[in-house]
Amino acid sequence: MKLQWKSRLHRMVVAGVFAALLAVLSQISIPLPTGIPVTLQTFAVALCGFALGPGLGTAAVGVYLALGAVGIPVFAGFSGGIGSFVGMTGGYLWAFLPMAFLCGLGARQKNRALALTVGFLGLVVCHLCGSFQFALVSAVSPWNAFLLASAPYLLKDAASLVVAYLAAAAILRSLEKARLVTLV
Repeated sequence: MKLQWKSRLHRMVVAGVFAALLAVLSQISIPLPTGIPVTLQTFAVALCGFALGPGLGTAAVGVYLALGAVGIPVFAGFSGGIGSFVGMTGGYLWAFLPMAFLCGLGARQKNRALALTVGFLGLVVCHLCGSFQFALVSAVSPWNAFLLASAPYLLKDAASLVVAYLAAAAILRSLEKARLVTLV
């Protein structure tokens, strides 16, 4: 389904709110010895895409990444700065953009299974990019990087994606009832 916003201002405000939500959910973090914490970032990125669509959802994630790039501590563990993009977890940060875009494309599908499948493709991209950069920075093999930086999080991230899809549907129904958006 596609969203029609009542005004450009509504679109901008909603994108900002979702960027802020992503920043807040990134702080709910459980550090692990691998250097990659368990967070709700994946849930929030998927929620941005599923709720706002490919364009606005990706823009909200882009705002979040831009805020972090200039040093505002919005990333997990209250970190920020351009160095975050070249560190062990930087690949995940970069991959949030295509993940939000693919979740947004999934949201446009009328078939729930297809919508989730497209969203899962975004999750795969996220994990591939994250594992690849982890391997480069940590000087480990790609397989070991996957086992350390991706495999422990797959089940949590898959569940987060499904919950984000369901939460987005509820949010969109509420926005439609409030007459802030029209679903077409």
